[in-house]
Amino acid sequence: MPTVIITGASSGLGREIAMTYIGRGYRVGVAARRADRLAQLRELAPERVTACTLDVTDKDAPLRLASLINEMGTPPDIFINCAGIGYANPQLDPALDIATVETNCLGFTRVVDFIFNYYADNGLSGQIVDISSVAGTRGIGIAASYSASKRFQTEYLTALSQLARQRHVPVTITDIKPGFVGTPLLDADTKYPMLMNTRRATALIVKAIDRRRSRIIDRRWALVVALWRCIPNALWRRLRLRLSNNRH
Repeated sequence: MPTVIITGASSGLGREIAMTYIGRGYRVGVAARRADRLAQLRELAPERVTACTLDVTDKDAPLRLASLINEMGTPPDIFINCAGIGYANPQLDPALDIATVETNCLGFTRVVDFIFNYYADNGLSGQIVDISSVAGTRGIGIAASYSASKRFQTEYLTALSQLARQRHVPVTITDIKPGFVGTPLLDADTKYPMLMNTRRATALIVKAIDRRRSRIIDRRWALVVALWRCIPNALWRRLRLRLSNNRH
C-alpha cells in the first residue's frame, strides 16, 4: 500500500490533497495544528489514516514527524508540505511579515531537511513535494514577505535536487506553484485574478505529483509568469500591482 504524509492537512489545499489520497486507498499521515480537523480526516478511513498535531514553527516538529512515521509503521513514499501562510501586507506590519517567514522559511526548512535526511540516512527512495507559489517568481510589493518566502522555497528545492544527485540519494524533488486558489488563506472580500477552486487545483497538483514534475499548475499563470520574466527590473519596480476590494 503506497504511503503519503501531508503537513498543513487541516484546511485548504492540504485538506483536499489528503482527502484525495485517502480516496485513492493510500495509507495517509496527516499533520497540522488543529487536532479536531485532523480527527475528521481520520474518521474517513481509521484503518489507513494516522494523525499528528504539529506546528512547523515549533522546534519539535521533526520529532513529531518521526513519531508519526513510527506510528504508521512504514516510511512515506511521498512527503507533501502544504503548511504555509501569507498576507497582503503593503503597510509592512512586522508581525505579519515575521510570522510569514517563520512558517514559510524556517518551518519549511525544518520539515524538509528532516525528511530529506530521513530518506538519505535510511537508504530510502521517495518524493518530496512542496506547495510554493507563482508569487515566488518575482518580488511583489503588496506581499513582499510572502513572495520572498516562496522564492526561498523554490531555490531551496532546486538546491536540494542538485544535492540529491551529488549524494546519490534517490529522492525526487517536486515544486508545485499554484496561482490564486479559493482557500481560507484568501480574503473573502477581495477579488482575485484567475482564481481557481480548490478541487480543480488539487486535481492538477496530484497529477503533477504523479508525474513527478515541478510545474506551475495553471496554464494562465504560466503565461503570466513568462511575461513577468521579460520585464526588466527597472520597469518592474514601477509597476503598481494590486488586488481589487470587492466588499459590498
